[in-house]
Order: sequence, then structure tokens, then C-alpha cells
Amino acid sequence: MKIAVVILNWNGKELLKKFLPSVTVHSKEATVYVADNASTDDSVDFVKLNYPEIKIIQNSQNEGFAKGYNDALIQVKEDIFCLINSDVEVTENWLTPILSEFNKNEKTAIIQPKVLDYKNKEYFEYAGAAGGFIDKFAFPYCRGRIFDTIEKDEQQYNDQKTIFWASGACFFIRKDVFQTLNGFDDSFFAHMEEIDLCWRAFNLNYQTKYIGDSTIFHVGGATLHNSNPKKTYLNFRNSLYTLTKNASGNIFLLILSRLLLDGIAGIKFLVTFKLVHTIAIIKAHLSFYTNLSRLLKVRKTITKKKNYFSKTSIVWTYFISKKKKFNSL
Repeated sequence: MKIAVVILNWNGKELLKKFLPSVTVHSKEATVYVADNASTDDSVDFVKLNYPEIKIIQNSQNEGFAKGYNDALIQVKEDIFCLINSDVEVTENWLTPILSEFNKNEKTAIIQPKVLDYKNKEYFEYAGAAGGFIDKFAFPYCRGRIFDTIEKDEQQYNDQKTIFWASGACFFIRKDVFQTLNGFDDSFFAHMEEIDLCWRAFNLNYQTKYIGDSTIFHVGGATLHNSNPKKTYLNFRNSLYTLTKNASGNIFLLILSRLLLDGIAGIKFLVTFKLVHTIAIIKAHLSFYTNLSRLLKVRKTITKKKNYFSKTSIVWTYFISKKKKFNSL
């Protein structure tokens, strides 16, 4: 099978200068693309001048991660898409175990490699770590990272495992599956669109895998830092979008429970003098209410399965039961 490594870029010349070398050196099996979201810097000219072998896709405007990739991937013909952030360093032979898994197992539709922290390479990175899971209220967590507790990589996750969601920092998916799922949900703009996509894939009986034999290093927050209230807004809003669209069971009870938990998070931000993040959660909820009717209509079109989540609340497990690591859950 042929594979395409597709890097979404927006005004990221400095990131491309730093991280393209590892991608080009260690991805000989792949065709490398830079999909540009209407950058206003000279990053596209930089790629054309220094990496003429890389194919350029130019989107007409910046409409975020979700639509940016949806528009760009229409022009990509390879069998496997690797969607990779511009702040990722890859390693030697990183594609070999990924392609092996796709070739061996037709049911494997989505894959994530091991994601370590570029700034502290002995530790997992927040965005994905060793594969993602989700609790009954759509709070995501990972092997190797639960909320802000990040584990040291001691080869405890050097395995291959079925997971619930794969990180958008480095996200492999079969082209035909991406098309069957109609790609990412454009309304997300950025953040959690990969979880929504994996949830829809799960509902259609596709498998998502973590392959610990493949390693990448991710900077994280290079385009939108955790301290930015816009990131808080998108994460809380898009998590509610994802829950409403995909969860089975009594959706209104789930939403009410989730809104209460979000309220507690807002109070926590408030008492720690992070008012802008409390305001971001309020804005996320207002956007959710505005879009609720649309989301419920979308919900009716999506196949839903039970047993998608951890049976307990990860919020309770982490903050009340004090279980901070995946292997203690």
C-alpha cells in the first residue's frame, strides 16, 4: 500500500525548518505533502525552494485543522493518510510497523504511534501519549497521561493495543475509511475532531490501534498553547459536540451530568485566578446550546454502540480516588 505523510501548515515556516528534515530523511516509503492553510508568511516558498520533492496543496483560506485536512485530502491519492503536526520529529523506521499492521489486519482502520515529549524525551507527551480512551462523560485520557499527570516512558507501553482514539498529532487512517466517515467534522475547527472521528469509526466496527514500535516526538502547543483560553473554549465545546453526536443511551442525562462537571471545572479555574478560562467554558456552553438542535439532528444519522467508555468517571477516579496512572485504573 502507498502512504502519504500530510503536514498541515499555517504560518509555520520556523517549525517546518526545524522538523521537515527528520520527516524527509525517515519517510522514504511515503509521499510527503505540505497542506497550507492560506499562510501569510513565506513558508510555502521555503518548502518549494528547499524541498522540491515535497508536494504542496494550497487551501484558499484558514478554516482550521478539521476543514483544512478535509479540503487537502481530496487531492491525496495514496491508500494510507498520515496526518502529522508540523511540530513533530519522527524517528528511523517509524513507518515500518505502521505499514505492517495495515497490511496484516484489514480491520485496523486507524493507528497512532508512541507520542513522546520533544522537550523532555523520557516522558510521554500530553496529546496522545500511548493511545486514547474516553469515559462515560466524554472526558478523554491516555495511557501515559491522565489530565495533567504525565508518565515517564519506561517501556511500559511498548506494545500493540486496541484503543478508543488516536492522537491528531500523528494520525494514520485508511483513505477509504476516511471517505466512508466523510472526514472530520468541519464545525470543530480544531481540537477533539480526531476523537469524534474515531468514535464514529468505532460505531461502525472499525478498529483503532496503538503501535508502540513506532515513535515520534511532539512539541505540543506550538500553534495554540494550553494557557490560551481559546484552547479551553474549543476543548470544552468540542467535547460536548462529540458526546451529543456519538454517545448511546439517555443523551440528555449524560449532557446534564457533563455540564455540571464543566461547572466544577469553571469554579476551579475561578478560585485559582484563571478567570479567562472560566469565561471560555461559559462561552463554550453558550455555543453548545446554540448548536444543540443541529447536533441532535446529526445524532440521528449516526450509528451508536454501547460499551464505548470506561464504566466509571475518570474525573472521580483521578481527583477523588487519587488514581493518577493508567495502569492503576
